[in-house]
Amino acid sequence: MQEAAFLILTALAAGSQHGYGIITDVKEISGDRVRLRAATLYTALDRLRADGLITVDREEVVDNRLRRYYRLTPNGSGLLAAEAARLRANADAALRRLNPAGGVI
Repeated sequence: MQEAAFLILTALAAGSQHGYGIITDVKEISGDRVRLRAATLYTALDRLRADGLITVDREEVVDNRLRRYYRLTPNGSGLLAAEAARLRANADAALRRLNPAGGVI
């Protein structure tokens, strides 16, 4: 899974959000390391929707503009949990190899 998709799903794990909220959360979650542009976000959201990992939760009009809120589907939650576990296992393996005595670096 690409990092942007992982971070978007992670942002949505806390509840439904609109695009700007997702962009802000991804920036915060990544420690300001990942900054999604709107075009990148909406391309990723379309792909995640097509894959059945997210869905539109609701829509509202704010300042004459449509604001769409997205949420995780059960498949999205399951895939995010599996990916997080995979990443944790890989990180643990790397840390063990960096410090064979088992202590924290």
